[in-house]
Amino acid sequence: MLYSKIEGQGQPLLILHGFLGMSDNWKTLGTQYAQEFEVHMIDLRNHGRSFHSEAFDYEVMVQDIVDYCETHNFESINVLGHSMGGKVAMLFATTYPQKVKKLIVADIGPKFYPQHHQSILEGLNAVDFLRKPSRTEVEEILTTQIPDFGTRQFLMKSLYWKDPGQLAFRFNLEVFNKTIDQIGTALPQNHTFEKPTLFLRGGNSNYILDNDLDTILHHFPLAKIVTINNAGHWLHAENPKDFYQATISFLKET
Repeated sequence: MLYSKIEGQGQPLLILHGFLGMSDNWKTLGTQYAQEFEVHMIDLRNHGRSFHSEAFDYEVMVQDIVDYCETHNFESINVLGHSMGGKVAMLFATTYPQKVKKLIVADIGPKFYPQHHQSILEGLNAVDFLRKPSRTEVEEILTTQIPDFGTRQFLMKSLYWKDPGQLAFRFNLEVFNKTIDQIGTALPQNHTFEKPTLFLRGGNSNYILDNDLDTILHHFPLAKIVTINNAGHWLHAENPKDFYQATISFLKET
């Protein structure tokens, strides 16, 4: 069973993080949503505190969400997914439309994305935990491949003390090295979801381009596309105020 943090009461809202992220990334916004909804901030498989598995693709991650909903006796949910989590959310909603009331997808489209995480994986693989590095030493190693401070800080959040004096990453890097090409997989051409859908894109991000809008509307004919200004791919962290306002207004619409 997937690990989750649950806050609030009311209609369920499931939040699905992006690649190399975890539920903790949504703690602040999740608490805000919990004023209106029963919020489930989920760690997807091979991330955070959820189980590790050799199987890692969108089909198995969707089945994990199906199992999660069945365990909690959810008949209808709202779901919000960012990046890889948005891909999971799209496949879940188009496969099981009867289970989803509203869908929110943050800075990812249904199209195929070429593999673009190589420098990040190289940085992560450069860390030799057998040498028992300190947190400072881990960050110094990551800096050689990952110059962007914000990206490094995001990755460092998954660093934890596995044993006294022994750090590790919570995510399953070994499996990601083998399955990285799965992350960019396109939504199947014949999958559609004809219920309220909100796509959010960062004003400084290139993940959703103007020429992607026809593809989005093919799969999600009722979709609204909103740009969050002054934000890149991590739009919920870079401009949480506008992100929250756009999403809560959409969720509360009748």
